[in-house]
Amino acid sequence: MTSYNEAIKYIESFIDYEKMIAPYDPFGWKLDRVERLLEPLGNPHHDLKVIHVAGTKGKGSTSAMIASILKESGFRVGLYTSPHLVTFRERISINGEMISKEQVCEMVELVKPNVEEIRKKEDEIGKISFFDVYTALALLFFKQEKVDFTVLEVGMGGRLDATNVVNPLVSVITQISYDHMASLGNTLEAIAKEKAGIIKNNSYAVTSPQKPEALKVIKDTCSEKITTLIEVGMDIKYKKIDDNGKFDVSGILGTYRDLQNSLLGDHQIINASTAIGALECLWFYGIKISEESIRNGLANVRWRARIEVIQKDPIIILDVAHNAESARVLTETIEANFSYDKVILILEVSLQKDVKGMGKYLCPMADTIILTKMNSPRAMNPEDIKAELSEFRDDFIITQNVKDAIEIAKSLAKEQDLICITGSLILAGEVIKAINDEMSLDL
Repeated sequence: MTSYNEAIKYIESFIDYEKMIAPYDPFGWKLDRVERLLEPLGNPHHDLKVIHVAGTKGKGSTSAMIASILKESGFRVGLYTSPHLVTFRERISINGEMISKEQVCEMVELVKPNVEEIRKKEDEIGKISFFDVYTALALLFFKQEKVDFTVLEVGMGGRLDATNVVNPLVSVITQISYDHMASLGNTLEAIAKEKAGIIKNNSYAVTSPQKPEALKVIKDTCSEKITTLIEVGMDIKYKKIDDNGKFDVSGILGTYRDLQNSLLGDHQIINASTAIGALECLWFYGIKISEESIRNGLANVRWRARIEVIQKDPIIILDVAHNAESARVLTETIEANFSYDKVILILEVSLQKDVKGMGKYLCPMADTIILTKMNSPRAMNPEDIKAELSEFRDDFIITQNVKDAIEIAKSLAKEQDLICITGSLILAGEVIKAINDEMSLDL
C-alpha cells in the first residue's frame, strides 16, 4: 500500500508552478483529459447528483453553505473545494469530515494506473495537471462513498475547469469581478463567459447579483441552453434585519425570516441567498429542503479564513481577500463589525494580483502595515508590493517570513487594537501553521 507521504508526493509531482504564474493557455486546459482519466474508473461523475459552483467572489462560502444545509437535511454530502489552507485533504470532505490519509492512499492507487496511461499521450492531449488528478480522485471517492449530493467548487474559470465534466442538477454563478485576468480575460464579459461555461442544457442555474455586462452573458448562455435562470435580487430577495447578522430571504418557494449566518459580513447574506436559491431548485427534482434545515445549516456553516477571528485580546482577523473587490468587502466588514483603536495590517499577495486595487481599500484602513513573504514560488516580493503601494503611503515594515510578521504585529498591538492578516489563501495557510492551529497538527 502506498504511504500517505508517497501519495502526496505523487500528487504534488503534477504541480507546475511556472504554468500557474504564466499567461493562460486555453489549449493547455482540456476536459477530455479528465474524461479519459475517469472512463476506466467507471465514469463515477455520471452517477453523482451535483451542484456546481463558479464565480469570482463567494464561491467557496456559497459551496460550504449549500453543503451545510444539505447535511442538516439528513443527506450525505460530498464537498470539493480549492485551494486548501494547510493540507490537501481539506479539498475533499463528506459532511464536514476531511478525507482520511488512508482514503487518499487508496484513491491514489486506484487512479494512478490511468494517470500514467494518459501521461504517455501528453503529445496528443497535453500535460495532465494536478487539478485534473485531484478532481478525478475526488469524484471517484464521492462515488465510492455513495454520497447523496456532491457540491463542486470550480477551481478557475469554469468552461475548461476540470470539474466541468459533470452534468449538474443546478449550476451556480456567484458574483463576478476582476481576478485571474491573465487567465480569464480583461473584461467582465470575457470572465463571465468562462464562468457561465458550467451552465448545461435544459437545466437550472442560479446567479448572485451581477454587473450588467456579466449578467447579460449569463442570461444569453441560459437562453441558448434552454436553461431556467434564477436571479438573486430579482427572483430571490434578501433584506438585512440588524447589525447582528440577521436577515430575511424571500425565495421562489417561501420566505425565511430572521436567518443567522455564522460567517461575518453583509456579502455573506448574498452568498446565503444564492445558496438558498440553488437548494430551492432541487424542488424541481422532487426534493424539498425544509426551512429548519436552511436555518440550522447557515447557523452552523464553517468556512475558514473568511473574516475569521482566530484570536482575541488583541483581535486577530484572518482573511483570504486577494483582489480589489474582496479587499473592499473586508475593510467594510471590519469597520462595521468590530471596535478597535488601531489596525495593524499584515499583507502578502501572489504574483499577477491587483496590488494597487487592494491597496486602495486596505491602506487607508491600516495604521501600520507589515509586508511579508510567503514560502511559495507564487509569492510577490515585499519590496515589489511596497513599490506598488507607494502612491498610498511609504511607511511599511518589511519582513521576510510570516512568523516574523506575526511576532512584530503582536509586539506592536495593544489589547484594544486589531490585527488583520490578508492577501492570499497561501498566506492564510501559513498563518494557521504559524500559530500552531489545531488543524495543522494532522497534515
